[in-house]
Amino acid sequence: MNGQQTAQPLAGEHWVENLENGSAVLIRPLREEDRERDKRFLSTIAYESRRFRFIAALSGGLPGLDTQCMPVDYHRCMAYVALVHADGKLQQIGVSRYAGIAGSERCECAVAVSEDWQRKGLGRRLMQHLIAAARRNGFQCMVSRDLASNYAMHRLVKTLGFTSRYLGGDVSEILHELELQP
Repeated sequence: MNGQQTAQPLAGEHWVENLENGSAVLIRPLREEDRERDKRFLSTIAYESRRFRFIAALSGGLPGLDTQCMPVDYHRCMAYVALVHADGKLQQIGVSRYAGIAGSERCECAVAVSEDWQRKGLGRRLMQHLIAAARRNGFQCMVSRDLASNYAMHRLVKTLGFTSRYLGGDVSEILHELELQP
């Protein structure tokens, strides 16, 4: 990596994004005080979405992105949350994360969006902020290891410029890669 380190996100770093349906969503770095909300969010997403999101942890190889094992340090490990106001309080509707792969200049990413908020551009926006952070932090490549049947992720990473390939002769998993530095 290039030696640049961001000890924490830029003071007050956040964005209010308007999704394709006109809804306004707050996107900001995950904070320590978000831990319980993040755990609740991950417990509410559908089994299939959890299975897709945690494929790396299930199949080995790349590090898993389980929130219990990944404290955010804003450099080697980064996460962004998407929040909306519901019933007078903030509700998490999405999260994107990357974790640096030990001994390399690569990081693995994952994104999860609540089913009610899918297909509105939220996953793309979360990933765009995550990619920008990985670039700022000097990573050379971002990867995502996914099940071949995760068509939503295939469409998302294609729009973001990732290339995709099967792992060896195995057609059940795909590795998506994005070069981050020129």
